[in-house]
Amino acid sequence: MSIKEQLLRKKSIVQLLEQVEDKQGALKKSLSAFDLTMLGVGAIVGTGIFVLTGVAAAEHAGPALVLSFVLAGLACAFSALCYAEFASTVPVSGSAYTYSYAAFGELVAWMIGWDLILEYGVASAAVASGWSGYAQGLLAGFNIHLPLALTSAFDASKGTIIDLPAVFIIFIITMLLMKGTRESARFNTVMVLIKVAVILLFLIVGIGYVKPENWSPFMPFGFAGVATGAATVFFAFIGFDAVSTAAEEVRNPQRDMPIGIIASLLICTVFYIVVSLTLTGIVPYEMLNVKNPVAFALSYVQQDWVAGFISLGAIVGITTVLLVMLYGQTRLFFAMSRDGLLPAIFSRVNQQTQVPQKSTLIVGILAGIFSGLFPLNKLAELTNIGTLFAFILVSIGVVVLRGTNPELRRAFRVPFVPLVPILAVFFCGYLVYSLPMVTKIGFLGWLAVGAVVYFLYGRAHSLLGKDKSHR
Repeated sequence: MSIKEQLLRKKSIVQLLEQVEDKQGALKKSLSAFDLTMLGVGAIVGTGIFVLTGVAAAEHAGPALVLSFVLAGLACAFSALCYAEFASTVPVSGSAYTYSYAAFGELVAWMIGWDLILEYGVASAAVASGWSGYAQGLLAGFNIHLPLALTSAFDASKGTIIDLPAVFIIFIITMLLMKGTRESARFNTVMVLIKVAVILLFLIVGIGYVKPENWSPFMPFGFAGVATGAATVFFAFIGFDAVSTAAEEVRNPQRDMPIGIIASLLICTVFYIVVSLTLTGIVPYEMLNVKNPVAFALSYVQQDWVAGFISLGAIVGITTVLLVMLYGQTRLFFAMSRDGLLPAIFSRVNQQTQVPQKSTLIVGILAGIFSGLFPLNKLAELTNIGTLFAFILVSIGVVVLRGTNPELRRAFRVPFVPLVPILAVFFCGYLVYSLPMVTKIGFLGWLAVGAVVYFLYGRAHSLLGKDKSHR
């Protein structure tokens, strides 16, 4: 087999579906459409509402932040339709990695898998660091203070050694994920309902303090600011693709996957639009450059008791984001390992819990190390471009698979193909263009490292390659 044939070898849809039907090492099918929707809301509503809204309004978009969310939401909506077609047609773990294996071949699949490792890994560590900040703030309200050395990632100038709360929450979530998918989904649902209640409390109380004059000037930084704001708040939407990693654990994936993906995105987009309008209506946008903009807005109008509930809701909200990010990472490793592109330990399933426990533990340890010891401000910016790259490939993949497998049974079909996938590529591409150049260079560097890893390990260990070489 030539090098070109090796790099472009594809998995057929039949091969992908046979993996799911293999009972040995299979994941437990225990999730419903409601569980998937809650996973999506759990992953999406968190850092975006409770942290990013303030910075994006103050530095980029002003009151036009609502347009930033609409722009980012549109990019996600078109991509979500493409994800829904793939997830209902190929209900296999691995998300964009698996879809790319069928549409583009092994090398592209590996690169998108490597890209998603960055997305989930860095996002998990960054979200854990954010959780730590809110948790320490809540403890300070009870006059409980951790030793300085244990409050943040290593920084000799500040005297900090490790972010202990970040390590702690990753440990707790890892233990929960190791117990089983159903247990994790139940915990997530309870947490999601709590944070939705907190957001509704903010809207009910805050709407009475909205001053329309705070929305003027509406677009102080021009449309360029709105676009930059959209690229910034896009981080708020990255969780919905994690829903597709659950495909193998859904009882009726052909029906439930599209419902879970699209419903969670719609619910969260409405929340973002309403909250951003209320937030910029309560507080002049210039004052929102704070870490806790929603709680700050209520303190600004002397509603401190509600602000306390908001801080608690932020902790709950960020916890569910972390849960789904770590879950998505383990299922990605599971899919790549099952194909031979990563070591076999990542795809070994515990027969009692029917989850990849060893993989989950390893992912938890790595995320704990990164969140506890390494400052992740710059790395977190790479998460956005990695996600946009995945969205673009999935959208193109729908068109490719329509051409190469027109007879394939599709439980959900993207309407107006190729227009919708083209719009997804356009919107996502525009957001990539709006990101800083240093982020783009860093992302290319990460892909270059991934290419080296593939040629040193993945290409030689690929089970698809071994299967074809023995025919």
